[in-house]
Amino acid sequence: MTGFTTRPEILGTFGVVTSTHWIGSAVGMSILEKGGNAFDAAVATGFVLQLVEPHLCGPGGDLPAVIYSKKKDKVEVISAQGSAPAGATIEHYTGEGLTLIPGDGLLATVIPGAFDGWMLMLRDYGTMSVREVLEPAIYYAEHGHPLLPRISATIKGLAAFFEKEWPTSHEAWLPGGSVPEAQANFRNPMLAQTWKRVIAEAEAKRGREAQVEAARDAFYRGFIAETIDAYLKTAEAMDASGNRHKGVLTASDMANWSATIEEPLTYDYHGWTIAKTGPWDQGPVFLQTLSILKGFDLAAMRPNGADFVHTVVEAMKLAFADREVY
Repeated sequence: MTGFTTRPEILGTFGVVTSTHWIGSAVGMSILEKGGNAFDAAVATGFVLQLVEPHLCGPGGDLPAVIYSKKKDKVEVISAQGSAPAGATIEHYTGEGLTLIPGDGLLATVIPGAFDGWMLMLRDYGTMSVREVLEPAIYYAEHGHPLLPRISATIKGLAAFFEKEWPTSHEAWLPGGSVPEAQANFRNPMLAQTWKRVIAEAEAKRGREAQVEAARDAFYRGFIAETIDAYLKTAEAMDASGNRHKGVLTASDMANWSATIEEPLTYDYHGWTIAKTGPWDQGPVFLQTLSILKGFDLAAMRPNGADFVHTVVEAMKLAFADREVY
């Protein structure tokens, strides 16, 4: 080690994949070894993480990605943060007797953006097929993976709530009615079936890019969107307001949305150009923090010392305060 770091230094001669779970990293490395590029590896890793870290991400989540393509020789941003449904209006929520949107339940649901973002990355930057990047996730969904202790604890904390208010979630996360133990082999057969059908619909088309587009259609304009729409038309769910509410997300919302590729926001900081997402994510907060810190001699402070921590935290507080206001 030549300098301070809060994470292990990872080096390689063939390639490197890092993620928040060892299975995700292993899958990404296997994609590189099979001849895929970094974007193929990222997509496959992303889908595996949705499975092995469901308390952090999932098929209904978002995807902000800052990417660099050597072929294009430029930094770009994939914006796959699903927007609010057309029916998510102030009038609708106040008509429900609400002054604050609940942080859980169906009224908080936005268009699920992650799948389209990963498929957009695969189509425009990757080289592999839909099958090749989804098969690792399907394998672990069918055959299982060792459940993280944090996930077991999260399921345990929600068990009674799921049993009373979310019976399909109870069936999925508490198979047989019992909380799965930490490190126990945990399967998600329904997700495996879903991805298999996506592959089947994709492979009804010829050509890699056409198959990726067919997969996007299956999710946002096909059987997945139709299933979500049918469920939300009748379902009500308890949320943080203390009452049950119906959702406002529709198949039309999903059909009319897609992920986009954008230019990043950048800031020059002591010889480095930092690229981040736009204001739909927290990118500007980080760049403003750097702007505030540019006048401080951070190099003269110990990275784990009180002066360094205090200066950085106070700069971040100011940037986050501006985010809340503007």
